[in-house]
This record gives sequence, structure tokens and C-alpha cells, in this order.
Amino acid sequence: MGKLEAKIAVVTGGSRDIGRAIAIKLATEGAKVIVNYYNSESGANETVAKIKSLGQEAVAVKADVSKHVEIEHLRSKSVEAFGAKVDILVNNAGGLFARKTLQEFDEVFYDLVMNVNFRSTVFVTQAFEPMMTKGASIINLSSQAARDGGGGGSALYSASKGAVSTFTRAMAKELGPKGIRVNALCPGLIATKFHDDFTKNEIRTKVAASTPLRKEGSAEEVADLVAYLASNEASFITGNNIDINGGLAFS
Repeated sequence: MGKLEAKIAVVTGGSRDIGRAIAIKLATEGAKVIVNYYNSESGANETVAKIKSLGQEAVAVKADVSKHVEIEHLRSKSVEAFGAKVDILVNNAGGLFARKTLQEFDEVFYDLVMNVNFRSTVFVTQAFEPMMTKGASIINLSSQAARDGGGGGSALYSASKGAVSTFTRAMAKELGPKGIRVNALCPGLIATKFHDDFTKNEIRTKVAASTPLRKEGSAEEVADLVAYLASNEASFITGNNIDINGGLAFS
């Protein structure tokens, strides 16, 4: 028996990296998982296949979680698969998309970054909260960038994640009386495709060397913390933005 036995979980952006690791970890602990994806159907199917190989249940659902109509599609597919109940919601979908300075921003880029990172968190939470009852847990993926402004060219990404962190605190207050806990994680340098795409190797090496633990983190280490926060073991933890960065920065 896992600590999440018989729980229903929804993980946005579950096709790769941190999202995939979270979906698999929650399943390992006994949860049934809705694996949301947008671009990578093959990646989502791989996540689902891995979960099923563990003897657990999972369903992949395509939805652009920055759009109301597609969020409703995700919600309806969750109900269809596992009933009108959700115990764990992980708002993981997000992205940097490109490194751009202030003078390089335009409205299209602004909307893309803010919608995928923040708007999705707000409206996915709005859609699924009515399906959650006492003991449920919402975990949002913020970032160390929300605390320190991020690296060069990531101002909008950092700002969007700062909004996620503040929204997390607000929702902890609003939903606490209903028995729903809301927390966020602020990962630092995690070895994922995100950094493969947007961070130069020499920068990654320098940052890892300056981290007290002298390494990059792994998606699985983030997933372990998500599983803890989703469980009854964290029943008195809410409203927190928890750093997971190997000691690189402290709150």
C-alpha cells in the first residue's frame, strides 16, 4: 500500500522531465493519474505506459491548459476516467520559450509566457477545485527564478513564476477552510530538457559547482517532494513555496 493509495491525481505537462517524474512517482505511491500534455503525445503515452507497467492506472489527455475550453476538456476526461473527484492537482505545465531582454518583448511573447505559466495555474485550479474535498492537495510548480529574478533574458518567466508563488499563498488562505492544502515548489537547477534548451553548458557547470551539494538536481528528487506534499504526512503544511535547489539559495 502506497501513501497515496486510491487517490486521483491530475498532472499538467506530464509528458516529460519533471511532469513525467511526478506522474510516475504519484502512481508508484498508489494514485490513479491523469497525464495532461499538449505537444508530445508520444511522451505522454510513454508516461502512461510506464505507470501501467507498475500495475497502476493512468490516462493521457491532450489539452492546452492556457485555454478555458481545453481545460474543460481535461476536466471532463478526468471525470470520465476516474469519477468526479480529484485528490491531487499538480500545476506543472510551463516554459521559458526563449531568452529575451526587455526591448525584445512583444505582446505575443508576453501573452505566451504569462498564459502558459500563470493563467494555466489559475484556471486549472478554478476548474478542479470544486472536485476536491478535505485532505486534497494542490502543488504548483514555481521556480527559484521567482525569488531571484532568474538568469539573463528570463524576466517574463521569472515574473510569471512570481505570480504563481503569490497565487499559491492566496489559495492556501482561501481554500484552507475547506481542508485543501496549497503549496508550491521552487526548483533550482534541475537536469531537464528545459536547461538543455536554454542554459549553456558552461553556465550549468558553474552553477552546479557553486551549489553546496555540488550537483544539479533531478526530476525524481522534485517528484519525491511532490509526493510528500500530496500525502497525509504533510497534513499541516500549506501556503509554502519550498526551495529545492541543493542549497544554492535560501528563503
